[in-house]
Amino acid sequence: MSAEDWTITNQRVLVAEFARLRSQLAGEDSSAAESEVAAARGHLREPAAIDFLVDAFELSSFERDILLLCAGVEMNATLAAALARAFDSTTAIPVTFGVAIARLADPHWSALAPVSPLRAWRLIEVRDERSLTSSRLSLDERVLHYIAGLNYLDPRLHDIVRPHADEALLSNSQMTIVDSVMDALEARLASSHIVQFHGDDPVGQLEVARRIAEHRGLKLHMLRSQDIPASVQEVDALALLWSRETILSAVALFVQAEDAKSVAVSRLAERLTGLLFVGCRRPMSLNRRDLRFAVDRPRADEQKQLWALALGAHAARLNGSLDSVAAQYRVSTDVMGRAAEILGTQPRSLDDVESIVRSACSDSIDHQLDELAQRIDPVASWDDLVLPEAELSMLRQIATHVRHRLRVFEDWGFADKSARGIGISVLFSGESGTGKTMAAEVLANELRLELYRIDLASMVSKYIGETEKNLRRVFDAAEDSGAILLFDEADALFGKRSEVNDSHDRYANIEVSYLLQRMEAYRGLAILTTNLKSALDPAFQRRLRFVVQFPFPGQQQREQIWRRIFPVSTPLDGIDHAKLARLNVAGGCIRNIALNAAFLAAESAQPVSMLHLLEAARGEAAKRERPFSDAETRAWVRP
Repeated sequence: MSAEDWTITNQRVLVAEFARLRSQLAGEDSSAAESEVAAARGHLREPAAIDFLVDAFELSSFERDILLLCAGVEMNATLAAALARAFDSTTAIPVTFGVAIARLADPHWSALAPVSPLRAWRLIEVRDERSLTSSRLSLDERVLHYIAGLNYLDPRLHDIVRPHADEALLSNSQMTIVDSVMDALEARLASSHIVQFHGDDPVGQLEVARRIAEHRGLKLHMLRSQDIPASVQEVDALALLWSRETILSAVALFVQAEDAKSVAVSRLAERLTGLLFVGCRRPMSLNRRDLRFAVDRPRADEQKQLWALALGAHAARLNGSLDSVAAQYRVSTDVMGRAAEILGTQPRSLDDVESIVRSACSDSIDHQLDELAQRIDPVASWDDLVLPEAELSMLRQIATHVRHRLRVFEDWGFADKSARGIGISVLFSGESGTGKTMAAEVLANELRLELYRIDLASMVSKYIGETEKNLRRVFDAAEDSGAILLFDEADALFGKRSEVNDSHDRYANIEVSYLLQRMEAYRGLAILTTNLKSALDPAFQRRLRFVVQFPFPGQQQREQIWRRIFPVSTPLDGIDHAKLARLNVAGGCIRNIALNAAFLAAESAQPVSMLHLLEAARGEAAKRERPFSDAETRAWVRP
């Protein structure tokens, strides 16, 4: 039967019911009217609205007639007139409990007790409780319209509860959770259930809930925890209205909870009936026996599959780049949908597809890391690095490990062979200025990753437990972006660990162990730098994937650095790179001297010359309080 046919027949049932009540009010035989009610009801494949209310709220026949009488005086003028005649009144009279007791069949006083269904579910409103028998009774407007055949969400809920019907992709592991929740709900006998989803994927949690609700024939609605009223009375009213909607409208509720609002969510959950989903980052205590499932963002291998599904034909354009995106970013599937929507159906170049995909990922990340670390814009390339071939080869191996970690760990199964995690931890050791930070820039540029510098010295705290908290915030903030983390001054934390003589020694070891564990669990690349490799505990060094030594450059390497230090557009005059290479400094100092010489040349409106470089070198020596020898700067400038 169509909705239109049901509405028409439901109206016929109501008209017949009102006729039956008129007969009762007049003291006449109502058998003919009852036959008409039965005949009208016989045309319905689904129960009439009044019959559904009787079954759903377990109403007695007297309570049923009270509802119908209250509805009839609002909807049917003939019934209202019959009520007035029954009490010899020339004007309309209100429906009261006294009227119902006097005229309706099978009356009982408990019908209007505060715990009775009529009042507990707010089906009936008692307008004046000072005298129960003479107080006017009226139907709640939502119930009145429901009896008339109009079913809609209570308008009092519209400002805080909104329907959710948007579909999203789910990973295989998340689909497994859908099945597990369904099985768990089927196994429970109680009429109400609370299902708690905790984890870092609110989009996935909402979609899992939507699919479960859909499977159970329910429409999912969403409520944010910050919209839960503050007062207990308002929470009670909200819980009652929603619990009634679960019966009238076949709905389920998803509460998106914030940790700060856990008390409000728990208070509401205690009062609600029906199927309730709670989405949160960390498990919450809801003071009720609930089902709990972890719903996190898809794993890297699942990210790749979902990206391919979301992008469709565009995924083929990415080729191996899709591995890189999936391994780097941990995003919810709504990000994938937005990227696919931007790409549309028109053919795109590889650069366009990858740029749009990466931009969508980057825009979705909460960039808390910017508040905890220094972002470095990577501009250096392989051509800027001057290192022995062995060290360059090792750096290229690091790039290879990052680029293909998804294939090796997930597709080829190496992740199952180790409990240490898939993080790539690297140590760069060498004197200041030998190129450690530049090498990190080169890797970030090559891999198209963001680079953040973290000063470990500022992370270390003398207060027990604070160092771990500082490090946890950094890794948690970086987890979704897959950024390269460059920890400077590693020896500030990772000095040789002594035997445990007191509590401070023990907690220092805990700090080291914690960082090791987080580095191995981190999905990206973590680089530690130190000027003194010998200060590091050998046991710690064994936990690192790569250790790269940045040697102090020899004269031949220094000459290469001098030849590459000036940009192509810099005007030069008579530069002798071989003479400059005699200066016994590392690449960092060479850059400082070249930059200062460029400013001196600009001030004099001349090309950069050996004279400017000599003056800049003397300034650098003064800064270090160690002058260069005559042999180093001899014959730089002709007398």
